[in-house]
Amino acid sequence: MKSSLWVRVVFGLVVGGAASAQAPKTSFVTVQRDVRLEVLDWGGSGRPVVLLAGRGQTAHSFVSFAPLLAAHYHVYSITRRGYGASSKPATGYLADRLADDVLAVIDSLHLSKPVVAGHSLAGQELSSLGSRHADRVAGLVYLDAGYGYAYYDSTRGNIRIDVSVLKQRLDRLQAAGSIGDIATMDTIFKGLLDQDLPAVRRDLTLMQGMLGQFKQGTTLGPPLQAGIEGAIDDGGQRYTKINGPVLAIYALANAAAGVGVDPQVTRQWIAKDQGAIGVFARGVPQAEIVILPDANHFVFNSNPSEVLAKMRAFIDRLSR
Repeated sequence: MKSSLWVRVVFGLVVGGAASAQAPKTSFVTVQRDVRLEVLDWGGSGRPVVLLAGRGQTAHSFVSFAPLLAAHYHVYSITRRGYGASSKPATGYLADRLADDVLAVIDSLHLSKPVVAGHSLAGQELSSLGSRHADRVAGLVYLDAGYGYAYYDSTRGNIRIDVSVLKQRLDRLQAAGSIGDIATMDTIFKGLLDQDLPAVRRDLTLMQGMLGQFKQGTTLGPPLQAGIEGAIDDGGQRYTKINGPVLAIYALANAAAGVGVDPQVTRQWIAKDQGAIGVFARGVPQAEIVILPDANHFVFNSNPSEVLAKMRAFIDRLSR
């Protein structure tokens, strides 16, 4: 076993295990009519930190990591609508609505400018907050969450996001038409013709050009999701301007030599990277980018000591 891995295992057993023996306090916060979210209060004092779980996960996903943070801050975690003990309404899964749910919890708990950290798919909620309500939070922490759903690369597009936005605009068009709201219809038509249809056309043209690389019967992309998962997929937005302090921690299992270890090599690699990390770094230039080459997607579990150290350094620099 590598020495660094041994240290993390011991660290998790001694510190994480001892701290997690104290169960968090559970409450439910109403964020919309007939919609309540499960909120866990892990205790602690000082700056409030709110943790958002990834796709299919709940507030309990942070059972090992939250107590480590709570030794330094007052920590909460939220189960988004549709999962776990939270309400499961048929609607309300647009990314901005999910971010509004987070704001409703922040207001209900009377938290002043918390740091909000999100894992995986929660990156879209972070980007919604940073795009629309950066003044309400002290900073954003992306835990392997700064991918296409969190930042839209307008130079290359994103077929999933572009189709989602197109569907949303068509739904709004239908709703406006049903009540004869001509002014709103005109605005929506402009968005469709100037933005959405050209974007989808570009995406489809690119995909069509790539078909020759595949054999008949090859499955391209994941299957379409139904129910809540499908609603979340259809709720994506184009986030292109994320404001405020940002820390983005990535897991990169097959990192090139020196990446994530040598700061100069890492900076040079990020500057040239055409994948999600480079795109996010260039699109959110104020972001501090951290790459963990020996981590997995659940970075706060695979590398708790490193993630905790990076988060503490980031949070403690923030203004009150």
